[in-house]
Amino acid sequence: MNQAPSPKVLPAAQRIADKAFSVLDKFLHTEATSGIVLLIAAAVALAWANSPYASGYEHLWHLPLSFGLGDFVISKSLHFWINDALMTVFFLVVGMEIRREIHEGALANIKLAALPMVAAFGGVVVPALLYLSLNNADGLRQGWAVPTATDIAFAVGVLALLGRSVPASVRIFLLALAIIDDIVAVLIIALFYSGGLDPEGFVIAAAGILLVLGLQRIGIGSAYAYLLPGALLWFGLLKTGAHPTLAGVVLGLMTPVRPAKLTEPPLQTATRAISDLAAREHHANGDSAELMQPIKQLRQAQRELLPPVTRIQLALHPWVAFLVMPLFALANAGVSLDGVDLGEADSLAVLSGVALALVVGKPLGVLCTSWLMVRLGWCILPPGMTWSWMALIGCLAGIGFTMSIFIANLAFTQQDLLSAAKLGVLAASVVAGVIGLAYGRVLAARARAIGGHGPAEH
Repeated sequence: MNQAPSPKVLPAAQRIADKAFSVLDKFLHTEATSGIVLLIAAAVALAWANSPYASGYEHLWHLPLSFGLGDFVISKSLHFWINDALMTVFFLVVGMEIRREIHEGALANIKLAALPMVAAFGGVVVPALLYLSLNNADGLRQGWAVPTATDIAFAVGVLALLGRSVPASVRIFLLALAIIDDIVAVLIIALFYSGGLDPEGFVIAAAGILLVLGLQRIGIGSAYAYLLPGALLWFGLLKTGAHPTLAGVVLGLMTPVRPAKLTEPPLQTATRAISDLAAREHHANGDSAELMQPIKQLRQAQRELLPPVTRIQLALHPWVAFLVMPLFALANAGVSLDGVDLGEADSLAVLSGVALALVVGKPLGVLCTSWLMVRLGWCILPPGMTWSWMALIGCLAGIGFTMSIFIANLAFTQQDLLSAAKLGVLAASVVAGVIGLAYGRVLAARARAIGGHGPAEH
């Protein structure tokens, strides 16, 4: 076969393009980047909703968008399709993250998962109780779950900005805590924010699940084959009255964590296909049809080198981080300050309750429950972790944003209370992020100064 051309003999334009795409790919897979894009989208929405063009902002998200086949048509607002359909992809990635962590990550071992589970429990209960202590009246208390979730993208993104001085155990612990928070948030949505359930919808949802299991059983590995069963599951949950985005979590948890069983290992198939391709290319005489069989085998082997749960998550990550979540922020973070009357007692109570629960309740819940369990000897701090780092994790857990705004949309139907809750989430997330970044820089500088992370504090 001909040798690949040296980069030096490639056209200058191609070399520049290759380098640009390489930089772009690295940029898209940097954790801090997705958080920055999300922050920009939220800032644009907030500015737009409070500009002279605010009416255009409101009008845009209420535009009707219809999908149908024959006489069957679904017509909903653009806001619905973003919050209830597009966010299903976000929940799909959440489900796959949970699946991976349970299989081989921080949730695979009860000894490893015990302390993050306890910390997450405290980080859910304490903010909820703090919120309810300020908002126990009818019409207000249903917002108790708004400050219970942690935004993974923002929290891990802020941690990434602190550099390599942060111990690996701190990042793993924060990721595990945020994922457990997501599990709790999903359960809360399913149990407390779903309407009266229609049994007919469960039949449709069950048909979608059975189709997924059937395709997995016969070894269908292409993700595109699962679009129709996934849509059926989504529609079934929508019809039941449960929130349809839960379909993403269900599909994520069903995604296989091992590659499909083949007659030979994928690497061996790839090696054989490449050899076959080289031989056929030599004798093809311009007949490209001769090359299709080894190319097909090579694609199948490439697909099965990674388990589906990893492969699909990696493929979806840029779309979720740079399309789904920014669109959600753009559609939901546009709180008109004119619509939030802080002179009105209920709005002020909701805003302050959400903000205090995230900024104060989250760190208190995470730190106090963790300290109690370690003090009682029921859990131990991971290697490299200190109580200073644990306090940082508590601060970053106060960044609610995506999931908190999502729950706020389900909790409040009154526009003034919804706006107050969103404003509380936005303000608290910014404050928690700034506190976490400032405090984290102090800890990172201390770690660099002593040339290590020191022994765990007890």
